[in-house]
Amino acid sequence: MSNSQQPGWLETSKAFAHPRVVTMLFLGFSAGIPLLLIFSSLSLWLREAGIERSAVTFFSWAALGYSFKFVWAPLIDQLPVPGLTRVLGRRRAWMLVAQLSIIVAIVLMASINPQTGSSGLTMMALAAVLLGFSSATQDIVIDAYRIESAGPELQALMSATYIVGYRSALIVAGAGSLFLATWFGSTSEVYIYQAWQYTYWVMAACMLVGILTTLIIQERGDRASLALIESNADHARFLLMFVIAVAGFIGCFYLTSDIVGTAGVDLTEFLGSRHLAGFLLEFLRLAVALGIAWVLVVILVKTGIVRGEMVERSYLLPVRDFFARYGSTLGWLLLALVGLYRISDIVLGVISNVFYYDLGYSKIEIAAVVKTFGVLMTIIGGLLGGLLSMRFGVMRILFLGALLSAATNLLFMILATVGYDITWLYIVISADNLSAGLASAAFIAFLSSLTNISFTATQYAIFSSLMTLLPKLLGGYSGTMVDAIGYSSFFLVTALIGIPVLVLIMLAARRSQFSFRLA
Repeated sequence: MSNSQQPGWLETSKAFAHPRVVTMLFLGFSAGIPLLLIFSSLSLWLREAGIERSAVTFFSWAALGYSFKFVWAPLIDQLPVPGLTRVLGRRRAWMLVAQLSIIVAIVLMASINPQTGSSGLTMMALAAVLLGFSSATQDIVIDAYRIESAGPELQALMSATYIVGYRSALIVAGAGSLFLATWFGSTSEVYIYQAWQYTYWVMAACMLVGILTTLIIQERGDRASLALIESNADHARFLLMFVIAVAGFIGCFYLTSDIVGTAGVDLTEFLGSRHLAGFLLEFLRLAVALGIAWVLVVILVKTGIVRGEMVERSYLLPVRDFFARYGSTLGWLLLALVGLYRISDIVLGVISNVFYYDLGYSKIEIAAVVKTFGVLMTIIGGLLGGLLSMRFGVMRILFLGALLSAATNLLFMILATVGYDITWLYIVISADNLSAGLASAAFIAFLSSLTNISFTATQYAIFSSLMTLLPKLLGGYSGTMVDAIGYSSFFLVTALIGIPVLVLIMLAARRSQFSFRLA
């Protein structure tokens, strides 16, 4: 793009006032509220209630919704919501259902005192799983709505305002919920169930922001013709297929838990590594569970209970469409870029809080600098990334974001050498979170440009799941790496693994055209 074609700074800044861009601020807030209510805030609630740490891991199932949302994203693309789809449209109908389900889940969690015994803890876990599933569903629909509601020229700014709303919600659901629980009277010394109950009620009320936004906004396209599956009977059988497949997947995990535990001991002795043995067994367990789910789907198709073309259209066509548009070579190159882009940030982020603690920073200092000031810097970075992407192009800012994300990891080496120094902590957090926000805005816009609006929810869900898969797997070994090579060398490694990402961006830009050009 030549300089004459680039929008001016004033024109770019004014685009932030576009209704579609402003909408993503509120939808981003709605998407950010549930996350910490499942993890950090809930963990502190359970700890104050005197629940053992080992029992808290029971709630890790709540995270499955975020990791496997691509599995039910085709349902969002294909199935209408009876009654609501005709009134609100395909995306808004599912969005409203997800938001109402989130409120129900939060209220259910608020109605359960974890001190009532194992039954209460089990109910709390089930409510948390419902919250995770509902929140992931909302993410699927909001991502699809964002991509479909505006052209490529606004995607970077919409991504930026989404990040602002999302991060603001993290402050509300994180620091805000802890403040409320304390204000209502519950502390580490004196646990008061009603304090946490009132806090979660307030968080449920915050979801009204999303509901009001959903009811106000408009949806593009012919609402009635968007449902690709026409028969109500087909709808029911397709949904039944999904439920049976998920039941088979969960059943496999449940029935193999004892087998994996026994095999883990033997495999650890054979390999000499508990982490490697655990990874291999869980990977095998996941593969078997997915295989069983797929076999159940095949049986339902072969017996004529579910139409094969429905399964093909929902699960296979989105993948075929991607490779048909980009070809095999570029397609795999783009998928590699998606899977590796955030590797430097995520691998480092897993161990970061432990690093701060080991340097001697108090919990209050970590909360103030990392959790509050850091989030504000991420918001500024997101806005900056949106502006720069719109003015100079997504690929250039994608490259800049990847470069800065890797380079700022080197600052952690300096912090590891300096030790406890609050000034250096502010410097490192400023640079790291600013670059992370900038990179995220460009990356979300990049992912949006890869999707076909015929399969928006499915394709974007695949991309968003893929982008954290390998980094999270590697992040699980970050503690082992630090024990082996120390913090300074570990941070150097996280910076170096960002270099292949830069190469992938340049290759993708050279092999593709139009929106992928660097110049």
